[in-house]
Amino acid sequence: MYLGIDIGTSSLKAVLMDEGQRIIGSRSVSLEVSRPHSGWSEQDPDSWWQACEAVLDGLASDHRAEMTAVKGIGLSGQMHGATLLDEADQVLRPCILWNDGRSAEEAAEISEVSERITGNIAMPGFTAPKLMWVKRHEPDIFARVRTVLLPKDYVRLKLTGDKASDMSDSAGTLWLDTAERAWSDEMLSVTGMDRSQMPELFEGSEATGKLKADLASRWGMSADVVVAGGGGDNAASGCGVGAVAPGTGFVSIGTSGVIFVTADRYRSNPAGAVHAFCHAVPRTWHQMGVSLSSAACLDWLAGILQASPGDLVDALGDRPSGPSSIRFLPYLSGERTPHNDVAIRGAFVGLDQADDRKAMTQAVLEGVGFAFKDCLDVLTMPLAPPKRLLAVGGGSRSRYWLATIATILGLPIAVPEDGDFGAAFGAARLGLLAAEDADPFEICAPPAIRETIEPIAGLAEAYGAAHATYCDLYPAIKEAMSR
Repeated sequence: MYLGIDIGTSSLKAVLMDEGQRIIGSRSVSLEVSRPHSGWSEQDPDSWWQACEAVLDGLASDHRAEMTAVKGIGLSGQMHGATLLDEADQVLRPCILWNDGRSAEEAAEISEVSERITGNIAMPGFTAPKLMWVKRHEPDIFARVRTVLLPKDYVRLKLTGDKASDMSDSAGTLWLDTAERAWSDEMLSVTGMDRSQMPELFEGSEATGKLKADLASRWGMSADVVVAGGGGDNAASGCGVGAVAPGTGFVSIGTSGVIFVTADRYRSNPAGAVHAFCHAVPRTWHQMGVSLSSAACLDWLAGILQASPGDLVDALGDRPSGPSSIRFLPYLSGERTPHNDVAIRGAFVGLDQADDRKAMTQAVLEGVGFAFKDCLDVLTMPLAPPKRLLAVGGGSRSRYWLATIATILGLPIAVPEDGDFGAAFGAARLGLLAAEDADPFEICAPPAIRETIEPIAGLAEAYGAAHATYCDLYPAIKEAMSR
């Protein structure tokens, strides 16, 4: 048996997986995000640990016999979060999350050196500029920082007592030399940090330590349960859907949106605001285009209209007949790829008195699809485009939305058979790899596919024209907002 634990933004989830990679149990607990100021996003690190205790207590109650057979635990988590600890490993302040934009000024200051060393533009969501912000605005706290951990690695510290991280998650700090898979002293120095404040680095499939004896006893496990390096949430999802071979990839329609493509060597495209990171398995890298608001846009609209997201999408049917006359810019929290613009905000353009909530819903789904198109276009500059993408995330339950995205991207979208192939499952696979020293490319196989949704013939030109209009709107909205 193997456990996968995913520390997300809105919830913490754990799955229990058997030797045949079947999920036999899962539990989740909701998490709260604090937004004390506009553009800020924070979370209490101890809420992750309390949620972790709750889900594992629940699994131990539900599956007592199976929990005794657990050999390995894998961790996945939201990336970029700055969890600051003092010399006694006590939390100094709330964690500054991935979608926090306060450090835009600091990010701009180090972007040139970051592009050279890490292959990535320094964005305010990344960890390094957040520490610069703390140094500038909270100097007393900065002076007490002895360790910086990412969210999943704080949970690891609680589980094992070890300060460790994996390559994929650490790449999102901007302190990692991505090509060399090692901490960069130069990047640390320009942000006022040094290696003594960093955790030890491991591959995601390596064991970083063992579960504490008292916790093993609490959950009915043996004293030899290893904890794997794990991965950032998207790299772990890549392991879950089998996107570990070069050219494989997925589209994630979650709170944020991601286009993810695996590569067998380090490549970067900072000009396109592409994320060039290490993968969670050895000798493998990946590129990502990230949109900060994806399914979050549909949730936002549903809240405004006082309807459920499912009801809004179901009213559209199974497949689009053509693009809406409305354009929606999904920049509710700013945007990463390809604009790297923390200040830009969303908009509806072209609303008519005849438009109703169906028209607005269609425009939102298309706007998210156009954001994915922007991501794919810059990913394919240094990489051969993937032949298909697997769909993951809550938005992948909508056949209409997948057909829209497939047509906009011009790529087939493969839908796995019913099952959970997300980050928690990928983390469980990494736990298996660490416990059994198995082959990642054998264990992280793609799932069985329920159906493949092809681009809709005859609509490519119309959606291409709609995307061109969408692209024209960003600079216009940016200029108007700057005034």
